[in-house]
Amino acid sequence: MSETTTAGNNAPSDLEIAQRAVMKPIGEIAAAAGINPDALELYGRYKAKIDPAKLTVPAGAPMRAPGKVVLVSAMSPTPAGEGKSTTTVGLADSLARAGHRVMIALREPSLGPILGMKGGATGGGYSQVLPMDQINLHFTGDFHAITSANNALMALVDNHIFQGNELNIDPRRMTFKRVLDMNDRSLREVVIGLGGPAQGTPRQDGFDITVASEIMAVFCLATDLNDLRERLGRITFGYTYDRQPVTVADLGVQGALTMLLKDAIKPNLVQTIAGTPALVHGGPFANIAHGCNSLIATQTARSLADIVVTEAGFGADLGAEKYMDIKSRMADVAPSAVVLVATVRALKMHGCVPKDRLTEPNVGALAAGVANLQRHIRNVEKFGIIPVVAVNKFATDTAEELDWLLQWCAAEGVQAAVADVWGRGGGGDGGDELAAKVAAAIDTPHSFRHLYPLDMSVEDKIRTIVQEVYGADGVDFSVPALKRLAEIEKNGWSGMPVCMAKTQYSFSDDAARLGAPKGFTIHVRDLIPKTGAGFIVALTGAVMTMPGLPKVPAAMRMDVDDAGNPVGLF
Repeated sequence: MSETTTAGNNAPSDLEIAQRAVMKPIGEIAAAAGINPDALELYGRYKAKIDPAKLTVPAGAPMRAPGKVVLVSAMSPTPAGEGKSTTTVGLADSLARAGHRVMIALREPSLGPILGMKGGATGGGYSQVLPMDQINLHFTGDFHAITSANNALMALVDNHIFQGNELNIDPRRMTFKRVLDMNDRSLREVVIGLGGPAQGTPRQDGFDITVASEIMAVFCLATDLNDLRERLGRITFGYTYDRQPVTVADLGVQGALTMLLKDAIKPNLVQTIAGTPALVHGGPFANIAHGCNSLIATQTARSLADIVVTEAGFGADLGAEKYMDIKSRMADVAPSAVVLVATVRALKMHGCVPKDRLTEPNVGALAAGVANLQRHIRNVEKFGIIPVVAVNKFATDTAEELDWLLQWCAAEGVQAAVADVWGRGGGGDGGDELAAKVAAAIDTPHSFRHLYPLDMSVEDKIRTIVQEVYGADGVDFSVPALKRLAEIEKNGWSGMPVCMAKTQYSFSDDAARLGAPKGFTIHVRDLIPKTGAGFIVALTGAVMTMPGLPKVPAAMRMDVDDAGNPVGLF
């Protein structure tokens, strides 16, 4: 669900605010950002793609240093989310108000959560990127292209097996699945190839959601078109009968997959309500993938702006850790400042207040739940950066609760500010205090470091993450996971970073264990080498790579009016 509650029950919805906003033609946004017309590919009046290869520096203009990155993360969230995207947009607008040359880099929303429960990824209130309805629905077709490339690969693999199987592929040892950009639990496990010899080879298969596809991860970590092709070729989709890995390059179809993605790989340019330029591109989830927007978009933004405000999904134990240990290893995009979004309601939830009573004043619950925020703060510090805490304000927050939280942050030695960017964003002053503290943090010297070296064993990398970030006593590997560890070592893949797949609601792999739990073990049930993306996914607990819809999906309240305008979209 979206965060309309930040301004009270009688406030206009995010969609209503977005529909009232007056947008500038995207060409004006591009020109103000220094994007030359030759690099711009229009997708209607208010959105466009940028071809980074065609960006030019005006004659006589001095070479500029790449922009500094501000990474927005959060404490462990409630099911509704704590407003990272809203804070990202409001912070960027406030930095622009202060005279900084700013650009935003966000992920694209997935249709699964939009039609399900959590809502979109365009921010909220007066801190939104526009056109929000188009971005939250089909946008420029990037997810369709990724879905098509993924499923084309699987069609080509099954056809290869049907046509004689020259590569000796074992259908029982496929590690790649078809995908759909939808929450559909019925497709988690399927059987294909039924109906006789003419229909292919029967085998057990399944679907992931598109954001969990390795092609999505490759898309978001590639540095350019050639790197995209090479990474696609390195994808391991299965094994032979003698247990040797088989790659896309072995099948010889990396060129076809690149062709399907050649337009999608260009970043999408849109704008905030206040007119700040935003690149919205790529969309891996942070609980089952690495949770960051495309590297190409981040680097494009850095080439155009002095400050790039980006976000990493869910809590800092997931998206931020993966940004630091995966994305920041792929290119020079280490953050110069980190913002941790906290809310009074999330602190109360971690203080064991029932979800239906989070709006009731309760300073005692803040004190009980603040251990969750404290652990996230200390975790960020392990990467060499002291974070700034952004308290995303809701209408039900009391002055006493906000003052208590700010005093607690001061006692912890971290800068903090209340951000009322939902109700006073869009060029207003709701994020000005936060922006000033973040600008100061950017200029504060720090020594960024990764959590672990790449030459550490995969087992020890996982153990380091679960002990140092989650606070667990240790890790338990299932029998299949232990076999996969041996296989990873044998195939020479142990030098890759680890991408933990874990519930977003807890530091543990049990969503019900809130706060800052101790005395627990993380259970790794399987390991999936993503040789094209360049990391190893560790599946923990009961986390799913194909979500399901809730009992009452958000889709039940959505429609269009007589003019074709969306209704009920947040």
